[in-house]
Amino acid sequence: MFEDLRRRLLGDLDRLRDPEGFLRAGYPRYHTLFGRDSLIAAWQTLRIDPTITASTLRVLARYQGRKVHPRSEEEPGKILHEHRFDVASQAELPEWEFPYYGSVDSTPLFLIVGDTYVRETGDLPLLNELWDSFASAYGWMVRFGDADRDGYLEYERKNAHGLFHQGWKDGSGDHLSIQPPVALVEVQGYAFSAYRAFASLAETRGEKSQAVEARQRAARIRGTFDRDFWIEDDGFYALGLDGAKRPRRAVTSNPGHLLFSGLLPREKALRVVERLFQEDLWTPFGVRTHATSEPDFDPFGYHLGTVWPHDNWFIYRGLRAMGLSREAERIKAALLRAYEELGRIPELYAVTDDRIRDLSRGTTVTIANPMQAWSSGALLDMISDR
Repeated sequence: MFEDLRRRLLGDLDRLRDPEGFLRAGYPRYHTLFGRDSLIAAWQTLRIDPTITASTLRVLARYQGRKVHPRSEEEPGKILHEHRFDVASQAELPEWEFPYYGSVDSTPLFLIVGDTYVRETGDLPLLNELWDSFASAYGWMVRFGDADRDGYLEYERKNAHGLFHQGWKDGSGDHLSIQPPVALVEVQGYAFSAYRAFASLAETRGEKSQAVEARQRAARIRGTFDRDFWIEDDGFYALGLDGAKRPRRAVTSNPGHLLFSGLLPREKALRVVERLFQEDLWTPFGVRTHATSEPDFDPFGYHLGTVWPHDNWFIYRGLRAMGLSREAERIKAALLRAYEELGRIPELYAVTDDRIRDLSRGTTVTIANPMQAWSSGALLDMISDR
């Protein structure tokens, strides 16, 4: 029953594939290389076409940070946020310099996807080819990503005109209401997984001392994370910590990204799952980014109430990893329902009164990209599971 859908999704991805083999983030907007987006799309399509993953890792390694440069927010070992290859496109953001590196999570995702690729394909030549890049990414996490040495990855923009928030719910303003340096909740799950991923890569290379050190860093996050992020009164994790290490209490989809990582104690993970499916987050078309019970909820808000397919993919993969197949199937069914209603799976959409609203038609303040690699990749990966 999924064959026609599979062909259409593969066609979407083919239209986004760069001649170098990686997936551009979307069309017509974001039709270029993004670190976070391209890596997640490569992860989603790894079982279907591993050449996408290999190409993505190679191109990001080529543009990996080499120096400290505040205007572009480049730092040694850091994986870019975005690159624009043509002068006209660069001129749209005159205060930036490309490649632009304002992303806290591209670098740990580079390690996670790299290790997943090597384990799935056994491609040791690529591991050897990119080993220095993997080691440099790990070095960025240790030296720059955790500037205050508390074990968490944090961000604070270096370019006053750059992105204020630099996780996947990024933006130029403080729409998340967290003052920097910011330690987002899901980013700590990525960091935990990335340290373990680097340890795995190092072990494969025979670099035992580096593997031991990386595992110790992962263990440190596990040892402090619940203490700092869990809010017992809410039965949920904070959205993040601000610069004073105060938790930002808000019910969001972000903790759902932790489910795949193995960072959470089982009992807390189950409470997260239960909370994600409560009516202020759950819709017939997937989990919202932001709960309707929050005072700043906006059903059309880019990151404050809409539904993102790739966000739901992280939750889906976490549910599968936990063995919660029934809950995972609810996520898959919701995205299939969205596809049937819209005739596509766009960047994001709104849900009001249990009805889906297509934001890719340009009729609201928030405009969704009609074609997005990590949306098509999300649904393609889900229907590939049997």
